[in-house]
Amino acid sequence: MENNESKDREKENKMGVMPIGKLLATMSFPAMVSMLIQALYSIVDSFFVARISEKALSAVTLVFPIQMLMISVSVGTGVGLSSLIARRLGEKRLEDANHAAAHGFLLAFCSWIVFALFGLFGTAPFVSLFSDDPEISSLAVRFCTIVSVGSLFLFFQINTEKTLQATGNMLFPMIFNITGALCNIVLNPILIFGLFGAPRLGIAGSAVSTIIAQFIAMSFGFFMLFRFKHAVQISFKGFRPRARTILDIYSVGLPSIIMQAVMSFTLSITNFILIRLTPTAIAVLGVYFRIQSLIFMPVFGLNQGALPIIGYNFGARNRARLMETYKKAVFIALAIMTAGLLLFQIFPHEILLIFNATPDMLRIGERALRIISVGFVFAAFAIVSITLLQALAHGVLTMILSLMRQMIFTLPMAWFFASFFGLDYFWFCYPLSEIFTTGILAVVMVRIYRREIRNL
Repeated sequence: MENNESKDREKENKMGVMPIGKLLATMSFPAMVSMLIQALYSIVDSFFVARISEKALSAVTLVFPIQMLMISVSVGTGVGLSSLIARRLGEKRLEDANHAAAHGFLLAFCSWIVFALFGLFGTAPFVSLFSDDPEISSLAVRFCTIVSVGSLFLFFQINTEKTLQATGNMLFPMIFNITGALCNIVLNPILIFGLFGAPRLGIAGSAVSTIIAQFIAMSFGFFMLFRFKHAVQISFKGFRPRARTILDIYSVGLPSIIMQAVMSFTLSITNFILIRLTPTAIAVLGVYFRIQSLIFMPVFGLNQGALPIIGYNFGARNRARLMETYKKAVFIALAIMTAGLLLFQIFPHEILLIFNATPDMLRIGERALRIISVGFVFAAFAIVSITLLQALAHGVLTMILSLMRQMIFTLPMAWFFASFFGLDYFWFCYPLSEIFTTGILAVVMVRIYRREIRNL
């Protein structure tokens, strides 16, 4: 009898039996490392672009919302896909999990078509909305066109990553993400400045190196997904799209896309506000978003590990494991965000000098980094809590919370502070929006626990 129970336990998915602390570390650490490396190569991109000129850094920041939107669509779709696969595995519906995984590739390809068309026909009109400086506009259009048209590899890479993570495999995504990131770091200076006989491409070199790196990461991901055996088996033989499966993916994924797309829209509007105060503030905001990714990306990696665990145990109706995962994830996120807060409070001058900051940029940036970072500790609770809601398929609710944070809090306060108090007070819109959102989210979490988790 004991031998049979032991064999049954071995057959169980590790998300249902492994001790939570070990499981969370096993699943989150590779994703945290992977996303930290991705954050690092974004910083390296900006480091070399800043060596071209401050206007080049401003140009990249102007089109950063488009890059954010591409990532929003790819990651949002992936979140919906990962949540569905994890729940189906927890419910022992293996064929449905396999079929959901196959849908991910179809959705990734369709997403790329949209952004490729934008890259070809929409980039110049978009940039013209924000800048009438010929140099900034030219640089921005060149960079944005390349990364948009070449985004196919990004969409397939992230789809592959989310599919593997849904099965509990966090190691393979780390390997191919790190491989792509290292390639981008190496290629950036070579293609920007024309080293080792390569053509000197300037800002286009940064975009091309990103596309090449995404292609390499995608290729490694395909090899790992299709060469090795996983909890889901993907086959396109006789594949037919199912409306029900697509709806299930986007019931979580679409709100996640909208939630992150709102961030892209918010950044576009804040760029619009700031460039009318001083273009230097645009460069400062670009520096902030890249450096803060060193803090936020590991937390997002933590969530990538926590989401399938929560989703699996919700499907398996195991409240104790679900809540233990949530609590430990919140604690780790708070520790990471506190470290980030200290970094921004103590070393803002040194951070800005990494990006070849001018005296004016230093004056604006030091104050900005110190003020914005106050909201980090509140964001830790909010990010992990939203991940729990996504794992429980509350995509619409997470979308509403994000819209509230960005559209009701951040943007109105950004306009108010900029219009009536000037640039020095503009930066307060960020921590205040985090504080207000966290208060509302705390109330929502109590209600969700009482209605859906307590009686599992």
